[in-house]
Amino acid sequence: MQERKNLARRRFAVLAAATLGAMTLLPVAALAQSGAWPAKPVKLIVPFPAGGSTDSVGRLLAAELSKELGQSVIVENKGGANGNIGSDVVAKAEPDGYTLLLSGVGSNAISYAVYQNMPYRNSDFAHISLLATGPNVLVANMEFPGKTFADFIKLARENPGKYTHASSGSGSSGHLAMEMLKQDAKIDLVHVPYKGGAAAITDMIGGRVSVMFLNQDTLLPQVKSGKLRALAVASAKRNPAYPDTPTVAESGYPGFSAESWFGLSAPAKTPPAVIQRLNQATVKALGSPEIRQKLEAVGFVVVGDDPKSFSAFVDNEITKWGKAAKASGARMD
Repeated sequence: MQERKNLARRRFAVLAAATLGAMTLLPVAALAQSGAWPAKPVKLIVPFPAGGSTDSVGRLLAAELSKELGQSVIVENKGGANGNIGSDVVAKAEPDGYTLLLSGVGSNAISYAVYQNMPYRNSDFAHISLLATGPNVLVANMEFPGKTFADFIKLARENPGKYTHASSGSGSSGHLAMEMLKQDAKIDLVHVPYKGGAAAITDMIGGRVSVMFLNQDTLLPQVKSGKLRALAVASAKRNPAYPDTPTVAESGYPGFSAESWFGLSAPAKTPPAVIQRLNQATVKALGSPEIRQKLEAVGFVVVGDDPKSFSAFVDNEITKWGKAAKASGARMD
């Protein structure tokens, strides 16, 4: 009888130890699988100051995700170094699903090629969903003699080094978009970098710079008001906000693409169950009529895909922009 009691005690002790060990080893995964996540507010890091396109997209998404997740999603702006400072915060955050990144073409594709000392790599992130894309638009000042994209290419070829192209900064998507076009079209333009798009637009309107590639939402008011002339959009298809403006691809350069984009990402090693929950909530949020209306009104194309597709998209973007940056020689400290 005593032996049976001792055997039962030993079996109970082994079972209890195994159960305790499993609970200790997998706390985050267990939390996610139990359906308890999110149990507190989620922080969305927007790696740019308030007021810009990235901030606007982040706040629209946060409002809808809060409804879908049943917890507040709080936007926190951490600008600096073309989005690298905020992105680094997320790369080093606890992978528990409570710190997310509004990722984008600058900090999560171009920066890897133009910054000499990057504090993070693409492998530091788990990508959740591509949110929206928007093309760079090639515009000319109203005094520029070319009225069409074909005119621009012809004039640039006949007058190498005569015309200037502005950008919102060395290594920006607009700068590298023009570098790609210069290589494809074999044209020579003088680069004039500015500290931001607003200053570049001012000089474009004043006729001090010839042409420029810049994000479609930023340029739309100037194009609609007749202060700048749109020559081409750098997306695969025509943009709904610029219905009469041809693409660079259809104008003789098939495959040409230079788009800004926004995505949702998390630290690497975030539990798969949390990533899946976030993906489902994000795709549903992007279906909101309010989000679609506001983004599409300024030329964004709403996407919403799965983690595998978004990860492959980011890999392709890193390769594409890396080649453009190398050809341009753009480097940042």
